[in-house]
Amino acid sequence: MRVAGRSVRVKAWERIAAADPGLLRLTAGLRTTSAIALTLAVLALLRSDVSHLVAGAIAAMVATFAIREKERAPQAVTLALGLPVALASLSLSALLNSHRVVGDLFFVGLIFCAVYSRRFGDRGTALGLIGFQVYFLSLFVGATLRTLPGLYVAIVVAFGCSAVVRFALVPETPTGILDRLRQAFRARFAQLITAQLALLDAGPDDLQKVLDEVRRRTAALHETAMMIQGRLEEGTSHESVARLVQRRIADAEIAAERLGLLLLTARGAERADTLTLYLPGAPVPSGRPLPEQDATTAALRRDLEALRLLVLRPVAQASGTGVSLVRNRLLGYREEDNLPPGPAVVQDVFRGIGEAARAVLGLRIALDGPQDESDDTPATARSREELDAEDAAIEGSEEAGRPEAKATGLQRPTTRAAVQVAVGSALAIVGGEFLSSQRWYWAVLTCWIVFINTASTGEILVKGYRRLVGTVLGVVAGIVLAGLVGHHTWTAFGLVLLFIFAMFYTAPLSYTLMSFFVTAMLGLLYTLLHTYTASVLLLRIEETALGVVCGIVAAALVLPVHTDRRTNELLTTTLARLAEVTEAAVGQLSGGPPVNLLDRARNLDQALSDLRSSTQPVTHPITPLRARRDTARHIVAMLETCAYHARSLAATAELLPEHPSIAADPRLRGAGRRIVHNIEAIAAHVSDEHADAQIETGPSLASILKPGTLGAPRYDRVTDRVLRHLQRLDEAVAGLARPLHVPTQKPAA
Repeated sequence: MRVAGRSVRVKAWERIAAADPGLLRLTAGLRTTSAIALTLAVLALLRSDVSHLVAGAIAAMVATFAIREKERAPQAVTLALGLPVALASLSLSALLNSHRVVGDLFFVGLIFCAVYSRRFGDRGTALGLIGFQVYFLSLFVGATLRTLPGLYVAIVVAFGCSAVVRFALVPETPTGILDRLRQAFRARFAQLITAQLALLDAGPDDLQKVLDEVRRRTAALHETAMMIQGRLEEGTSHESVARLVQRRIADAEIAAERLGLLLLTARGAERADTLTLYLPGAPVPSGRPLPEQDATTAALRRDLEALRLLVLRPVAQASGTGVSLVRNRLLGYREEDNLPPGPAVVQDVFRGIGEAARAVLGLRIALDGPQDESDDTPATARSREELDAEDAAIEGSEEAGRPEAKATGLQRPTTRAAVQVAVGSALAIVGGEFLSSQRWYWAVLTCWIVFINTASTGEILVKGYRRLVGTVLGVVAGIVLAGLVGHHTWTAFGLVLLFIFAMFYTAPLSYTLMSFFVTAMLGLLYTLLHTYTASVLLLRIEETALGVVCGIVAAALVLPVHTDRRTNELLTTTLARLAEVTEAAVGQLSGGPPVNLLDRARNLDQALSDLRSSTQPVTHPITPLRARRDTARHIVAMLETCAYHARSLAATAELLPEHPSIAADPRLRGAGRRIVHNIEAIAAHVSDEHADAQIETGPSLASILKPGTLGAPRYDRVTDRVLRHLQRLDEAVAGLARPLHVPTQKPAA
């Protein structure tokens, strides 16, 4: 019974870890809620009145979520600097309370400075946010010179409680975050294998649904890999350890993606297109489920399940005869003699399982140190030798980077955003005071918020729409809750804490949900301040709509960055990163000098992630431009396909020259030259539609460089796989040129 209970707890924890990688959302919600609760408790002991309780709660929330540094020492410095900034902002607001015009002008200036300060990194962003939010807090509670002493106490208590919670009650270290992200990666890897298992039995009617699940799980695994890479520098003891973990995470992700493609090919009539894994609604491969009663299919299902369990098993339970037998069997599939009898495409899946098992072994060694080798078979021992050789190759490479040109003046994003927000806020102040001389600041807050983490007019439009929808729904909830709670102060504060937790927990998932919880919480705060009426919450909708409109107007008319321009800039950057990774990987595979390819591949992934975010206004479900939406989705999916093959090439090239199974071949350089030229031609056409650049076509790379001529049997040496990735990348780049209307150079007669 105890074992069963423990199993349920473990499974529940794995689901939580997979749903919230690193428990970052849970930690943010708990930390903010705990800081507010502790602040309220201290202020209650000091017999503060309700307005001071509300001010303390808001200040504690701001002091907690504004700090973004990853190390504890910088966090402490920023929090210490934030207190005088908060007190100064509060004092100036109270001082200017009776001088409406001067106060409004100062508020606009403060907003400009708060946004402009983002150029100074996390600390500048945090101090600007604290200054703005505390000024808003003072407007919300109606701060005056007479009420300043009590508000000072509330602010100081709030910052002190925030520090106690951050550094004592809910501590968070880079090492701990990285460890939890590793658990999330393992859980999401296992979930992807479970989704891939369903491909074996999915009938024609269910295949699209199963494929959608595989796509979601693949994207989730990639998201976690990116989060881990972003935390490696602070979360590991040495740069060499960080680079080793980065390599092993990349190996595992590539192995998981390849396994999905091999499974699709095994059940189809032809080799699966990589695009199928990335483009929702892509044509479903023809074929049928593998025979259920077939012994090979049964073995395949058994080994996929074994791989899933091997991924999930904690390191403390990763030893023992049973585990060793499973690991040895799966790693044995990397040897031709150990493959079960069956069609070649099914044998490829077993090879893919072997490669995935090797990736899991490498990841365990990188994260947890040397493993028990007493039960190793010769195949497992060879895998360990390869991993040791790769470690040497990784330690021997040097980091290479290319300085990037930075925008200056009004073209600098922070300067442009500061001017836009200041103009939009000025409009919101004027319009807001026409609606209400007491609640005009809600329009300013909305205008401020719609500019956060947005870079184009389209992104601001989508964010404003989501905020307005969430606000309308939150007003309905606020009216209902205000009627139920009435004037039960501590019940209302309890609900406020619950909504704040939900707000931070759902923020990365849905901006609409976050806006809903914010507005519902505000309804309760107005109840506590004895200023609640249904008309107040309806005014909240009006002010929110006004703030959205002012933000959109400012973004469209003041130093505008239109969605097309933004996406074209990011598309050009992504293509440049793709060309950089491809050229460097092919160069190294051809015998060129070693460079840090994994960092370049990571830059490609980040550029692609930025591009994907920038296309949200175009791909939003409510967009009336359906053809444009489909084209944007297709282009992003094609780029994800290219990135997969480029990552695979980079991961293989990183192993040269120490890896015993890989040899450089100078002929690959010519094969890669055409790909790089075509990528650069597409980038030139995106930057200037009148450019005369053309892509080159010709015989397939596979026919130019036949695997047999390089003397490498399949999966023994990696040449055949390299050629396949080059061929698929060449095809994907050519496919990318078509929707972008890049002309094709006619082959010479």
